[in-house]
Amino acid sequence: MVKEDKTTWKSNYFIKLVNLMTEFPKCFIVQADNVGSKQMQQIRIALRGKGELLMGKNTMMRKAIRGHLESNPMLEKLLPHIKGNIGFVFTKDDLIDIRDLILANKVAAPAKAGALSTNVVVVPAINTGLGPEKTSFFQALAIPTKISKGTIEILNDVKLLSPGDKVGASEATLLNMLNISPFTYGLKIEQVYESGTVFAPSVLDITDEDLRSKFMACVTNCTAVSLAIGYPTIASAPHMVVNAFKNLLAVAAETEIEFKEAETVKEYLKDPSKFAAAAVVVQEVAAPVEEAKPAAKEESEEESDDDMGFGLFD
Repeated sequence: MVKEDKTTWKSNYFIKLVNLMTEFPKCFIVQADNVGSKQMQQIRIALRGKGELLMGKNTMMRKAIRGHLESNPMLEKLLPHIKGNIGFVFTKDDLIDIRDLILANKVAAPAKAGALSTNVVVVPAINTGLGPEKTSFFQALAIPTKISKGTIEILNDVKLLSPGDKVGASEATLLNMLNISPFTYGLKIEQVYESGTVFAPSVLDITDEDLRSKFMACVTNCTAVSLAIGYPTIASAPHMVVNAFKNLLAVAAETEIEFKEAETVKEYLKDPSKFAAAAVVVQEVAAPVEEAKPAAKEESEEESDDDMGFGLFD
């Protein structure tokens, strides 16, 4: 197979990138730090039939996009995000499904000196299986240990690294001795592009319920402001009508003004005993039940009177 010269290879790369941007309306901008060639191949296999992964030099990507701006000016929004070790994942499928597929392809990796910790690293309380000669190594890292059956046992869980911490030589050696691979590496989604809009991947986690609750919160705030300044809106108009009606009832209750809706209020104010009408009805229903017990006692007393004080064998 004849190897392409550099000019031909660049030309073919530009054509491929432009064709993908034309064919696919959506894509992810992904970061590929610490992702090996074998893992990249596995990701390509997982995306087969669902998306296309394309890596390349940033200068070539920018040049290809700028050359295609006449056909699609919206692609200019991608240019500020092309920095670092990034690539594109083009797709026509649902963005959430493809995102989950990308994030699921991760591999565990051992700690290397000089690398930055991506998560909290905790050394568990276990029997390390190491000989007593390694005790000084654990003491240097302030890890409490004891000798159990001729081997070193870690007494408590120890937090070794926090996110963003630089892995030192001692930490890397310890984790490798304990066969702990604390980090996982894979493609990291930086931005999402869809139909001319670039947004953060966290937007994909927004649900319909989140949108509904945000909208209702805004409606509530709008209603409160409108009521406070007396400005009628669709949201505040019902509340204004109800408040005005309450004021009318209050005026009617204190004056001789009459209207149909105020008749019930005035009737109750003239005769407060009607407020207790419902309670009286409940008491009348409960009364026969309470009177049943005394009746039973009276009946037993009448039966005893029929005996006239004499027993059966008297």
